[in-house]
Amino acid sequence: MNKEIIVIIGGPGTGKSTIIDGLIEKGFCCYPEISRQVTLEAKQQGIEQLFLENPLLFSELLLEGRKKQFKSALEETHEVVFIDRGIPDVLAYMHYIGDGYPAHFDMACRENLYTKIFILPPWEEIYVSDEARYENFEQAKLIHDHLTETYQNYGYELIEVPKDTLNNRILFILDEISR
Repeated sequence: MNKEIIVIIGGPGTGKSTIIDGLIEKGFCCYPEISRQVTLEAKQQGIEQLFLENPLLFSELLLEGRKKQFKSALEETHEVVFIDRGIPDVLAYMHYIGDGYPAHFDMACRENLYTKIFILPPWEEIYVSDEARYENFEQAKLIHDHLTETYQNYGYELIEVPKDTLNNRILFILDEISR
């Protein structure tokens, strides 16, 4: 069997990290979202919201981190690796704020290809803002639209995960990857 690198995407507050945590509990190899780490490291250097203050630098750091995650996933002994957000997310967020980016952002999306993409729809009932998530629910819906468009532009077929219990969402994903 070939290596499967599966990405779980969606706007803020859709349950991605919760699903990743649930998959880890079931023994799956998973890589966490790295934007919170980048944000916290910037805060330690006195930059309150790096994405808002210097979106290109923030995006460069995310791009490098996500490329490293992809490379590490290829080297894993596990046949299936789940990743919380992929490389095209970086471009989707740049589109969302209306900023341009260097050509190597696009090349990174073309060179690092994922096996399957699961997208979580906006879900107002579970949406929560916190210190690292500054978007409101309306903005989260716009980000969802940019994610959908960006991944489809790179030829991905998105598999929408239904709004359901955590266990049922995980079962849905596992059933889809076993096909």
